[in-house]
Amino acid sequence: MAPPNRKQKSRFEGGGLVLFTAVREAMEAQRVLKKTGYLVKLVAPPAELRRGCDLAVEINLVEKPGIERLLDHRNVAYLSVIPIKVGTSELLEVVKVTDFGDWLMVKAGNMKLTFDKESGVVVNTSGGGCPDIPYLHAELISKLLTEAPRPRDIGFTLCALMLDHAFEEGCILWQGARQP
Repeated sequence: MAPPNRKQKSRFEGGGLVLFTAVREAMEAQRVLKKTGYLVKLVAPPAELRRGCDLAVEINLVEKPGIERLLDHRNVAYLSVIPIKVGTSELLEVVKVTDFGDWLMVKAGNMKLTFDKESGVVVNTSGGGCPDIPYLHAELISKLLTEAPRPRDIGFTLCALMLDHAFEEGCILWQGARQP
């Protein structure tokens, strides 16, 4: 099953970023915001905007007051919510896809998940240096994407989070909702 071409992603209208000092805070903010219905995206901010964390949450800036209120209410620590200004370096997409013919490799951060396009079976995972990587690999390899456990549910590190982003994108691609 070869998915059609993927459209260029566009930045949120009136885009802003929530900046953090720690990866754990960025992960928690994304979870809380998504769970309450905000359209957000985990991104790697340009170097000039980083304040101690290699992740940020991209938001629609018009939602800034509600997002700040929610994060404060849920005790999710963040540094600031800032507009993405003209002239700022591009945000780096956390997820990238490479087509190897029979397989698609989905890369999120430094984690990669490769699956068979026809069957949806995970053929490889790689990357990262976190201690739960061998366990995650063993739990995913040779399993259908629709039957494998979510890395975020069985891992506890940034590597698990990035592998989960790759896994989520892989599921979407395999089911044909998106294209590489």
